[in-house]
Amino acid sequence: MHEFSIAVSIVEIAEDEARKAHAVAVKELILDVGTMSGIEFYALDTALEMAVKQTMLEKAKLTINKIQAKAKCNECGHVFDIDQVFDPCPKCTSLFHELLSGKELKIKSIVVDVDE
Repeated sequence: MHEFSIAVSIVEIAEDEARKAHAVAVKELILDVGTMSGIEFYALDTALEMAVKQTMLEKAKLTINKIQAKAKCNECGHVFDIDQVFDPCPKCTSLFHELLSGKELKIKSIVVDVDE
């Protein structure tokens, strides 16, 4: 379950950024995760629940935006949603395409609580 090590890394990054802002807690964390990133969404949810315990993110609202993978056909130029690497173009059935999105795994935003 590599999702747990990913979750721990996400928490560490968020805590580091929160400390830089002199925050006392992270209120919200939003992630963008592509459907072809190799991440199992349910496993990531579960891993994050465990990884945030006793951290600055323990009470944070966690949101995972699922980014649908998109490809552009090299033959006809059609842009389409893709679920598997070898999905054919729905317009011309070519197997040659360029992946445009869907492999991302990034922290989109962090909202922190600063003690004043």
